[in-house]
Amino acid sequence: MRKIIFLLSLTLVSWGAFAQHSHSKMTTKDKVQPSVKVEHSHAASAIIENYLALKDALVREDSEKSAVLGKKMLSIFPKFDASGVSKQHKKEVAKIIKDATQQAKYIADNNGNIANQREHFEFLTKGVKDLVIIAGSDRPLYQAYCPMYNNNKGGAWLSTTKEISNPYFGSKMLKCGSVQQELLVK
Repeated sequence: MRKIIFLLSLTLVSWGAFAQHSHSKMTTKDKVQPSVKVEHSHAASAIIENYLALKDALVREDSEKSAVLGKKMLSIFPKFDASGVSKQHKKEVAKIIKDATQQAKYIADNNGNIANQREHFEFLTKGVKDLVIIAGSDRPLYQAYCPMYNNNKGGAWLSTTKEISNPYFGSKMLKCGSVQQELLVK
């Protein structure tokens, strides 16, 4: 009888520990996603180059440089050559360019407010990633993710290396995050 009570107690303790360590709060954003292969293309090269420079300015907490780069992106997005994009993706690309241009404008208009620039950078990142998946890239990119950004809602960014340099926290939490997905060039 003592063995049964002991085993029952051990089972209940184990079950309680398991219940407290629930994985139900994990989202797909928290998990590593499979690599995506994108076409080799130079169509988005200028966008990618300026996006990466903007990311680096946010890492350095340089709001003024971020505003300058946001303004530069305002002139680059409309020049995107969608001629190589399939007919079925033309409308989607036009919407991505329109939305990303708006985010770049917000970044440009918020010199001195790095928190606001970072907020719009999060949306810009989604647009640039979607554009790369459709239009291709001239280089491999890594999507990194910080689960602590935006009151633990998380935020992603693109980088050319697997090394983490967090644009959402800068020097406060420079290495917070991990590579979530690779965008590899075919």
